[in-house]
Amino acid sequence: MTATLPVSVESEIFYPSADGQPVAETYDHLYALLTTLEVLKQYLANRQATVLGNQFLYYAQGFPKLRVAPDVMVIFDVAPGGRDNYKIWEEGQVPTVIFEMTSFGTKGQDEIFKKTLYEQLGVKEYWLFDPKGEWVEQQLSGYRLRGEIYEPIQDGRSEPLQLRLVVDGRLIGFYREDTGEKLLIPNELAEALRQEVLARQQAEELVEQERQRAEHAELQIEQLKARLRSLNVDPDTIQ
Repeated sequence: MTATLPVSVESEIFYPSADGQPVAETYDHLYALLTTLEVLKQYLANRQATVLGNQFLYYAQGFPKLRVAPDVMVIFDVAPGGRDNYKIWEEGQVPTVIFEMTSFGTKGQDEIFKKTLYEQLGVKEYWLFDPKGEWVEQQLSGYRLRGEIYEPIQDGRSEPLQLRLVVDGRLIGFYREDTGEKLLIPNELAEALRQEVLARQQAEELVEQERQRAEHAELQIEQLKARLRSLNVDPDTIQ
């Protein structure tokens, strides 16, 4: 059973939501973090899940210094929406998948401390993405919990997310396993929307052009009938 503190004691403990440190080490790391966050938020928009980015994860009630700030974490079976921080004992769920945008400077922490912590907490998958290719082979590696031990992911699949992960330059590319469709990043979504609007406008213009042509043809037929009648010819008798 998980021990809980009396309400009076817990209410006196402060769990910060920020530490004044930069969100990411470089622009590439920040862009990878924000893009992954947004792509997964859109993908899970209709699910009972939340996706958080660089929020403190508190894993020991009563000990606010025992915390970590995963770059991106996906938690299932919790209320959707953002949080200023995430307390496991309040939410009742451990993160299912965690992504860290790693670098040579954070290698030790990401590869040893965080990997061990997430393994002990029961995080089902842990992914390391190296935007600059500083130390992770082929930039992307993952671990999947088997029993109580992490094993390397060999197939590039996220089982909980049902997505295939690939390196897309300095970003992670996500592809649905059921359709093979790529999850579009924000600027790709904007371009797709622009193309959709353009295609709709073109279709509407074609419909309008066809309507005008039909009206013009009908007018010409009526003019021809009127001319035949002026010549005492019944246009309805002409085959």
